[in-house]
Amino acid sequence: MVDCPICYKPVKAKDINNHIDSGCQDYLDTVSPPATQNPGSKPPSSTQKAAVSSFFQAPAKRTISASAAASVSASKAEHNTSLRMNGSTWTSTQPVRKRSFDDSCLVPPVVKEEAHNNELVAGNPPAKKVKSNAFEKAQPLAERMRPKTLDDVCGQELVGSQGVLRSLIEQDRVPSMILWGGAGTGKTTIARCIAAMVGSRFVEINSTSSGIAECKKIFAEARGELGLTGRKTIIFCDEIHRFNKTQQDVFLGPVESGQITLIGATTENPSFKVAGALLSRCRTFTLQKLTDDGILQILERAFEAERHNYTASEVIDSELLKYLAAFSDGDARTALNLLELAMGLSTRPETTKDEIKSSLTKTLVYDRAGDQHYDTISAFHKSVRGSNPDAALYYLARMLQSGEDPLFIARRMVVIASEDIGIADNSLLSLATATYTAAEKIGMPECRINMSHCCVALCLAPKSTRAYRGLNNAFAALKEPGVAGLPIPIHLRNAPTKLMKELGYGDQYKYNPNYKEGKVVQEYLPEQLQGRKFLEERDLGTEVDPGAWA
Repeated sequence: MVDCPICYKPVKAKDINNHIDSGCQDYLDTVSPPATQNPGSKPPSSTQKAAVSSFFQAPAKRTISASAAASVSASKAEHNTSLRMNGSTWTSTQPVRKRSFDDSCLVPPVVKEEAHNNELVAGNPPAKKVKSNAFEKAQPLAERMRPKTLDDVCGQELVGSQGVLRSLIEQDRVPSMILWGGAGTGKTTIARCIAAMVGSRFVEINSTSSGIAECKKIFAEARGELGLTGRKTIIFCDEIHRFNKTQQDVFLGPVESGQITLIGATTENPSFKVAGALLSRCRTFTLQKLTDDGILQILERAFEAERHNYTASEVIDSELLKYLAAFSDGDARTALNLLELAMGLSTRPETTKDEIKSSLTKTLVYDRAGDQHYDTISAFHKSVRGSNPDAALYYLARMLQSGEDPLFIARRMVVIASEDIGIADNSLLSLATATYTAAEKIGMPECRINMSHCCVALCLAPKSTRAYRGLNNAFAALKEPGVAGLPIPIHLRNAPTKLMKELGYGDQYKYNPNYKEGKVVQEYLPEQLQGRKFLEERDLGTEVDPGAWA
């Protein structure tokens, strides 16, 4: 005899299923002692029974309602629970028991199925569906509008109908690659579309949260997947430039052997940020900055898909979408985030388009440690060299507005004063060094005025690279065989000791101030270089740009 798991009443083992089917009403054994009790012993009290069974129970009392019990009886009368395992069917009349401390662990599947159906009839979606929808609604617009196929990707010829990368994908010959492009150009989207098109297993990791141990575990899984099913594994590593050299070297073996296909995404120049050994095993594809027309196409598609969720979306028209496209500066993610903000603001009563525009803010794209840092200062320097004050002031303002260190810019202007202006106006070096001191002592924002003063003066000053080119000519001579080690002429050598004087150091040297106007006949270069000219006569070059003299 056993205890019923539902009502805890004694039932013969052979009648347990019929007892449960009857809703725990029939087939009770009131004569025999429980099988677990020795003959002649007293049945356990309710206190003892609770103490024994409480170890296997949840704190809450495990019971089912009368309706649930009746449902069990009706369902069991119609059919038994059929379970399919490995293609064969076997029948069980036992309730499904789960490894759980939930009350539902003793409820047969037919009861659960009936409750699920009743929930659907009542118009309430299942809990899992609600969670999925809630998660989807919580995603930002940029994530919800992410393209699912390469045909929906805008502005990247690489994955266009005639793109090089597109043809490799269609041939299922996807190489390991590095996708280099600015933020919001579609690196992650392209990687996910590639995995979907070729049917490979796709694993996405981020260098900010993944380590060597996790990568090795993924490699082992990829090797097993390839051996068992023949399916390849694509690992997409976002911000791969944040991995250090040791972490990047972990990918060398799996990539070279073909165990995995690596797709790395980076906003930094791979030549500087990706290890050379890994870079040589990958192809580098550069994603272009999106144009305003491409961004506008993305915004129009997103607005049509989302406008039904906003009641006052009439404020948002084509003119505002063009404004957002230009404002996003080629970043599709930024553009979609701005559109989502604009649509949210448009629902407020009496909101105007100008109010929406004034509410939008965007930080200038400038990385003080990346390519923007060097590209902008290079453009500034070349604008000064080209005597274009308008361009130079633009780049100066752009750097200062983005938070660039003013001393970094001031140091470059000190260099410009000698490199590009040089002996054409020696006073500019003093002005540049004074500007550096002013920036150091005053700081931003006031020192921007001093820097503007120096910037314009450098642009308008006459230019001469004569001294700079002369030094470069001397450096070039040192690369010639034997030139760097030529002996110093003996009459130019210093003679601080008696022995050196006896050896003739400094002998026959003519001290120029002792001669009229300092003019003497004397050689200063080593014998092999005598007559060699390093300083040229001209201030600037001799090449002619036809457009400048038209």
